Amino acid sequence: MSDHCAPACATIGKSVMSTITTSRLSVPLFALATAFAVSGCSNGQDNASDTNPEATDTAVVTKEDVLRIGTEGAYAPFNYTNADGTLGGFDVEIAEALCADMQVTCEIVAQDWDGIIPGLKAGKYDAIVAAMSVTPERAEQVSFTDPYFSNALVFLAKKDSNFDPSNPSDIDSHSIAAQRSTISSQWFEDTYPQAEMKLYDTLSNAFLDLGSNRVDAMISDKLPAIEWLSSPAGSKYALKGDEIDINDNFAIAVRPGDPLQAKINQSLANIKANGTYDAINEKYFAVSAAETSTVSTEATEQPAVADVS
Repeated sequence: MSDHCAPACATIGKSVMSTITTSRLSVPLFALATAFAVSGCSNGQDNASDTNPEATDTAVVTKEDVLRIGTEGAYAPFNYTNADGTLGGFDVEIAEALCADMQVTCEIVAQDWDGIIPGLKAGKYDAIVAAMSVTPERAEQVSFTDPYFSNALVFLAKKDSNFDPSNPSDIDSHSIAAQRSTISSQWFEDTYPQAEMKLYDTLSNAFLDLGSNRVDAMISDKLPAIEWLSSPAGSKYALKGDEIDINDNFAIAVRPGDPLQAKINQSLANIKANGTYDAINEKYFAVSAAETSTVSTEATEQPAVADVS
């Protein structure tokens, strides 16, 4: 028995795919259009297969099965972009652990820092997991989950430098690098309004200028600073002065009123209780205490795990 509808099927199939490409049909509309094309062109054998008890349906991943997450991809060790273009880091693994606990599929995308909150508000993703500090200004635009990390600020300069951040005159007489629109740059601008500050779109670019002697010192979150100090580029540099505790906590951002906030809080509690969080934390933040010294040039002490909330 010939299939008289084959040419029509091909035509309808092309029409459906064209519509999807140009109009970005939602999943329900796509399913409806596909069902119409198939039911209108099926022959007797197709109809028989519908009643086959051994026939199985293909599982379709719906929007509810996917959690879209935005991160920066340029803030090691929290988030970074690998050579092959994939994303990695503490934030990425925490996001994946939360998705696993929630039994959803993670879709993690990179977004420039300056556009990361606008991207959330525009619906490009459902949550931000990107070492984002909780601030009153940000809380006016997004809703934050419970904190998942505690942060401190540090100054960096050359090991042989006499730069002393506890001396305000030293601050005002040196050029200081920082990443734009971060808690570190905001704190520095508020505390030292007369200082010469150079702002960068990414932390990597700030470190690059510090290592190239285009600035005298830098202020940064502690752990990205330690990460850089352990690299060849940072080998001649060290932390200067004491850590700066500004009660800075990292949390996950969602759109205001989104029930996802409560779901993430529950999964965050779950991964802390079952040991998953501790395992990820130890993987990224078991660092040599000597690497945090302002003067030491040799690692002489055993690794210490960073304090987290």
